[in-house]
Amino acid sequence: MSKKSTTKIADDTPISQADLDRGGLILRKRGASGAVLPAKRRINIFLDNATLEYFKNKAGGRGYQTLINETLKQAMQTETLESVVRKTIREELRKAA
Repeated sequence: MSKKSTTKIADDTPISQADLDRGGLILRKRGASGAVLPAKRRINIFLDNATLEYFKNKAGGRGYQTLINETLKQAMQTETLESVVRKTIREELRKAA
């Protein structure tokens, strides 16, 4: 195979839209440890004005979408934890009966 999978770009060459369109360069966000962060998807969502203002005020105006995302993640984890606790309690009640 003579074709390389990526295009080599010099460090001092500015990145162009053509580089991105061609797929020769993929920009990904990295965390503090250097690990690639998972990609997010763009969606449209309708929120109450009060809900939006709450998160904007809590985040200081910038980063409120990330705050909403983190809140949703916590709700998912809480739901999972709640179901585990409920299941455990039910099992213990059956054993006691």
